Amino acid sequence: MYDFNFAPVFASFDTLLVGAWLTIQMSTVAMVIGLVLSILGAVGKTSGPKPVRIAINVYIEIIRNTPFLVQLYFFFFALPALGVRLGPNQAALLALVVNFGAYGTEIVRAGVASVGRGHIEAAKTVGLNFFQTLRYVILKPAMRAVYPALTSQFIYLMLASSVVSVISATDLAAAGNDLQSQTFASFEVYIVITAMYFVMSLAFSGVFALIGKLAFSYPLNR
Repeated sequence: MYDFNFAPVFASFDTLLVGAWLTIQMSTVAMVIGLVLSILGAVGKTSGPKPVRIAINVYIEIIRNTPFLVQLYFFFFALPALGVRLGPNQAALLALVVNFGAYGTEIVRAGVASVGRGHIEAAKTVGLNFFQTLRYVILKPAMRAVYPALTSQFIYLMLASSVVSVISATDLAAAGNDLQSQTFASFEVYIVITAMYFVMSLAFSGVFALIGKLAFSYPLNR
């Protein structure tokens, strides 16, 4: 029979909270930057010149067909060979941005493709320039269509960020590993960490649902 003892875990719970806050910060920043990268990638893939489309497709295929852990190792261990040295948190953030950007580009591109050509032609007839058409006619309905997929991708990104602890990035998983090595309460530590990730996922799901209602509650024929 296993004797559960959560006392050492809760005695250092503030350490886990700091790790959780760093996970939230890193994931949120990666999502914001990655979303910008996704929009630029989707626009470049749908409207850019052929060399740009080829470069974006190569980027997407490389990221989508290689493990995130390998990508993380590349930014942390391989870039220094090229003279680019990044700290653990910086390398982790860059890997998360690049990973989210590849998947996000395909998601946003699918949303852009769902916008009918008639809407774009109508925008041209009323005198909207390229950027006005992109903002009001293409991106707005496209983002509404793919918003659930983007939020799901972000939550997946936040959960996948636990991998960054292997390069000593100071996230929740790393804090849990440190606490486990100090207390040897492996079962209790990882039960608590699992619960914390679960709560963070539910919290972000609720926040995203609220944002979706506020930002995309307008009628479809508007």
